Amino acid sequence: MISVLKDNSAATWIESIDFDTRNPINIGIEDYSIYENQGVRFNVIHYRDPETQKRYRFVSTLPESINPGTIAILYYKRWTIEKAYNNSKSNLKEKKAWSSSMKSLNNQMRLTTMTYNLMRVCEEISKIQAPELIHPSDKKYNKALEKRQKRAQKKGGFVNPLLFLKRIVRISSCTIRAVQNAIITRKPLADLMCVLMARLVPG
Repeated sequence: MISVLKDNSAATWIESIDFDTRNPINIGIEDYSIYENQGVRFNVIHYRDPETQKRYRFVSTLPESINPGTIAILYYKRWTIEKAYNNSKSNLKEKKAWSSSMKSLNNQMRLTTMTYNLMRVCEEISKIQAPELIHPSDKKYNKALEKRQKRAQKKGGFVNPLLFLKRIVRISSCTIRAVQNAIITRKPLADLMCVLMARLVPG
């Protein structure tokens, strides 16, 4: 679990947790400690965003072996998980339960997950086939990051480098339609890849 610790939290500081301040993944981490509230212990990460200089306190139940910088950036990446649910509801039309029985619900979740994974594999493989090209959404994201970087540098800051790493994005509607059509028309996998690669653009 990762969440933001409220300012009015009554948590009590117990002890500090050692972490590697020289590791680039821990950029912005000011403190990593164990806190306690009503007999329950948890870890708190004090993170100052190098872009905005705003300070956050993240509460986590993840083990101490995980870098605090990883935990902080995972909080910012939480929308990636939401995008998967959005694909399931909006594109795969999985909005209602098939049945009230646990067996049917488990089967529905498994089939939905398998379908999502199939779409994801097709989209990711198409990117690997043409490494010099990127997905349009990635290009849009990178341009937005570059603008944020310029604004931050004017104020003496910078965007966390971890945000520039590769990311898992929402599966595009075009990819989903292409896979659906390939299954219906029994199109060969090579032809499907050509269709998906045609949407990629220069990086």
